[in-house]
Amino acid sequence: MTAVDAEDGMEMKAACAPYPRISDLLTALILATAPQQVTLAAQAQNPEADKSYPDKPIRIIVPFPPGGSNDILGRFMGQRLSELLGQQAVIDNRAGADGIIGTEIAAKSTPDGYTLLVISASYAMNPAIHNKLPYDSVRAFAPIALFGVGPNVISAFPGFQANTLKELIVLAKARPGQIQYASSGIGGFNHFGGELFKSLAKVDLVHVPYKGGGPAMVDVIGGHVPVLLSTLVQALPQIRQGKLRALGVGGDKRSPALPEVPTIAEAGVPGYECTNWWGLLAPTGIAAPRVARLNQAINAILKEPEAKKRLAQEATEPEPTTPQVFGKLIAKDISKWSKVAREADIRAQ
Repeated sequence: MTAVDAEDGMEMKAACAPYPRISDLLTALILATAPQQVTLAAQAQNPEADKSYPDKPIRIIVPFPPGGSNDILGRFMGQRLSELLGQQAVIDNRAGADGIIGTEIAAKSTPDGYTLLVISASYAMNPAIHNKLPYDSVRAFAPIALFGVGPNVISAFPGFQANTLKELIVLAKARPGQIQYASSGIGGFNHFGGELFKSLAKVDLVHVPYKGGGPAMVDVIGGHVPVLLSTLVQALPQIRQGKLRALGVGGDKRSPALPEVPTIAEAGVPGYECTNWWGLLAPTGIAAPRVARLNQAINAILKEPEAKKRLAQEATEPEPTTPQVFGKLIAKDISKWSKVAREADIRAQ
């Protein structure tokens, strides 16, 4: 079972009325995918890749600052694409507003395949917390390829009295509203993962948002906050050094990076899945043969031993797939995280 096809098993009842923007987006999901389906249908009729493309450099927009997972994976894939396609792939970091600024720039670019966008799961979370985006998350882009997937992790200060996830749940139920968890900020991937955990485990933890994952992790390591919600890639070095204790990972299966740590679902929270993913989009209107050319190249890279090794260093598993399957993953996560946002009343600040 892949991260794309796994059912999240989550049936959550909204605690408040849905935002107008979210309800409009979800209602439009079927009809709004029409531009993508046109591209995919054309590709099915003409599956041959455009071998003449590219004939000039490609700009790959990363809507986050240098040094993060989007940037690291974007640069690695860009370098390999340059080598495979024979044209330079230039990384263009356009950070700001949870990735919205760079995404808007990409959405307004010419759909000729020479401007692409690296995205992660936060792309599917932004519509859930922003009442109005300067682009349509469903209509504006065509999916190209999925790079890989990596889970979140719930970890704790080693001196914390809960040694396992089950012990944390028991303790939290005995002390509602008294145990804190730290995250990288309001409305981010880790905040969503924490609120999903609270809902499914039926516990009342207090969210302590930080301005970034680094400061959050420092305070948990120092014992100022007992629990940390983070990506596995960020926490893995500290877990291996014994500075954090991993309680559970958020994938649908155990992580090869921490095979001894159970998934959150098997550790006592059935239906829990919180997986980050990274991939590539292009503005809607890109020619189908160019979609095929890019998808084939990226899937070839993901099968290389060096790529598998590099992604493993980031606690990420490569996942070659089709544009259509990647598009379904995006739509699924937009729906899933919208439910979490309504339940927890998560709003951008």
